Amino acid sequence: MTSLYPLITSTLNKNIRQSFTRRSFLPEQKNALWKIERGFVRTFTYLEDGTTVALGLWGPGDIVGRPLSKITPYQMECLTKIEATILPLDDYSEITETLLAHIQQAQELMVIRSHKKVDTMLIKLLAWLSQKFGSEVEKGRLIDMRLTHEDLAEMIGSTRVTITRILGQFEQEGLIDRLSLHRIVIKEEEIWYYEI
Repeated sequence: MTSLYPLITSTLNKNIRQSFTRRSFLPEQKNALWKIERGFVRTFTYLEDGTTVALGLWGPGDIVGRPLSKITPYQMECLTKIEATILPLDDYSEITETLLAHIQQAQELMVIRSHKKVDTMLIKLLAWLSQKFGSEVEKGRLIDMRLTHEDLAEMIGSTRVTITRILGQFEQEGLIDRLSLHRIVIKEEEIWYYEI
């Protein structure tokens, strides 16, 4: 991390795009935020026993950063290759809108996680992901975030094995199509009735 410090410090006032690889972490900045220009980031923390707790999923146009959370530890993991611009807090005028976006997403995820059954949580999560980050394709909406089964499990507090089983069930029922590289097409017309 010490090797990144001079680069980040020197670009702090220049708003230059920086690239990060998949599964790397955006460096924490006390007085700056990151604007995601391309790709997807998840923010999370973990408990004393090592359990990962998802705090949010963010895509192009979203703002993330340490100053937006009092949670410790606070991690910003790149789910895909990322391009991001650092935004010094002193120059950032849209903090209210950014805070509202974080509050709204936290509430949406809280409602999804409040369902009693894992399959209901998962279908609601997939529907939310398709609406927030998906793109229209011939058979539905493509979630092209390359989320692993472990990533999905962490988002709703489940296990990888359970998610794998439920995704197989959803595929058999015709609710989703699973593509290569952990991409999912959700068939919106099929899930509106989904009740367990």
